[in-house]
Amino acid sequence: MSIRDIWDYFEKFWDHPVTHIVIGGILTFLLVVILRRIIHSFFKRTSFIEEKKEKTIESMLNSLIKYIATFGFIVYVLGLFGIHAGNILAGAGVLGIIVGFGAQSLVKDLLAGMFLLYERQLEKGDWVKVNDTYEGLVEEIGLRFLKVRQWSGKLTTIGNGQIRTIENYNMEEMRVIENVSVSFYEDPKKIFALLEDTVERLNTELDAYLKKDLTGNPIEPFQLYGMSSLNDQFHGYQYTVTGLCNDLLYFTAAKETRRILAETMYENGIMMAEQQINYRNRPEDQHSS
Repeated sequence: MSIRDIWDYFEKFWDHPVTHIVIGGILTFLLVVILRRIIHSFFKRTSFIEEKKEKTIESMLNSLIKYIATFGFIVYVLGLFGIHAGNILAGAGVLGIIVGFGAQSLVKDLLAGMFLLYERQLEKGDWVKVNDTYEGLVEEIGLRFLKVRQWSGKLTTIGNGQIRTIENYNMEEMRVIENVSVSFYEDPKKIFALLEDTVERLNTELDAYLKKDLTGNPIEPFQLYGMSSLNDQFHGYQYTVTGLCNDLLYFTAAKETRRILAETMYENGIMMAEQQINYRNRPEDQHSS
C-alpha cells in the first residue's frame, strides 16, 4: 500500500460524519471537564461569599454547562447532516406543537430550578424536608433536579417542578423545641420547679450545642417556655422547653435534650400523660357470660 493510498484512506475516514461526531463528542466532554475544574478552582480560592452559597452556585453552573454543552453538541451533529439551526428555528412553529406537549415537564423543571436559586429557598449542604416526605441533606441543586441524600444513605432525585413545599432546617436559627406532657394528677408547681432545674442542667451539659454571639455567650440558652397546653389531646398538661442551637448540631442537641428530659421525669417519678382506652365487651359476649 502506497503513501497515497494511506492518505486517501485517512482522508475518507476524516470526512466521514461518524468521525466528526466522535471528535466533537470528545471535545465537548473535555470542554465540560475543563470548565468545571476552572469553576471549582475559582470558588476554592475565593472567599467573598459564604461557602454554602459558593457550593450552591457552583452546582447550578455545572448543571448549566452540562445542558448548554449537550444542546450545542446536538446542534453540531444535526449540522453535519445538513440540518442547520436556522432551519430548526424556521420550523419551530410546527416542531413546537409536536414537542411542546412532551417538553412541558422539562420546561416546568427548568423554570422551577431557576426560581429555586433566585429565591434562595435552599442551598447545597442544607438539611431539608421536601413535600413533607423526603428529608435529608441537599447534595446537588441542578436546573432540572434536586438531589437529597436521606438519613439512610439513599439518594433521592426530585424534579424541580414537583417540589411543592420545602422545610429548611439550616436557615440561621435552629431552635430545639421539646414538649413534655404529664398527667393531670401532677402538681403544676412541682413540674415547673423540676423543669427549671432541668433547664439549668441542659445549659450546663449541652452548652457546646448552643449558638453563641461574638462574645461567646449563648444567644438564647435553654429555657422553660411554660405550659403550652392545658389539655394536650385530652391526655394531660403539656410543658415546652426551647433553646437556640447551631445548625449542624441541631439533631444531636434535640436528641440529647429529649434524653435529659426523660431521665428527669423518670428519676423523679413523674406520671406521664397516658391515653385511656375503655374496652367494652360486644353484646354477644355479654349474653354468653
